[in-house]
Amino acid sequence: MTGKIFKDARTALDGLLFDGMTIMAGGFGLCGIPENLILAIRDSGVKNLTVISNNAGVDGFGLGMLLNTRQIKKMISSYVGENKEFERQYLSGELELEFNPQGTLAERCRAGGAGIPGFYTKTGVGTVIAEGKEHKVFGGETYILETGLVADLSIIKAWKADPEGNLIYRKTARNFNPMMATAGKATVAEVEEIVPLGRLDANFVHTPGIFVQRLVQGKFEKRIEQRTVRQRESA
Repeated sequence: MTGKIFKDARTALDGLLFDGMTIMAGGFGLCGIPENLILAIRDSGVKNLTVISNNAGVDGFGLGMLLNTRQIKKMISSYVGENKEFERQYLSGELELEFNPQGTLAERCRAGGAGIPGFYTKTGVGTVIAEGKEHKVFGGETYILETGLVADLSIIKAWKADPEGNLIYRKTARNFNPMMATAGKATVAEVEEIVPLGRLDANFVHTPGIFVQRLVQGKFEKRIEQRTVRQRESA
């Protein structure tokens, strides 16, 4: 370990995991997910987790591994359509689920990171999403109250970092990672490359290092969730 930099995912999580904790996990589908940290969480055996993530990976990969080992007690998610084990556990009553519209989930994470305890939105009004939530009228329109989200730990994936934890994400992998990086009581980032201090242009840093406590450089499979290709035209 050197400053914020740890030698591997296991040591980067040392002392941060405990049963019953809440974890935010960045990524969208299999894009931009913290593959190495998820694997280390699986191997740690920590259980009864509440996981805040857009989805739960796929069967046998990403957060799907933690479903297979029954380490997740509750998911706070938006899209869960690529995971049969998720479906099976939810329909059988083995897994709790708090469903969120995708934009609402992103804003709940952003609000938590900004110290905003709640906000009003029109999304979900008149649906099951609104049941049991406070309603308020602004300008003649009805809104529902949603709460900000904060986690005991945020695990995120970035493209490049410097030793101070300043992060740059690459393309679509910039999905839920930036807002989740701000909303964890502790944030651990795994990255593809750690560059010398001063190498990153401050104008292009997406997550300032003040939000990142620990860093690890990982190796990534980068699986493709749904491969769609165009038919090759005949010569």
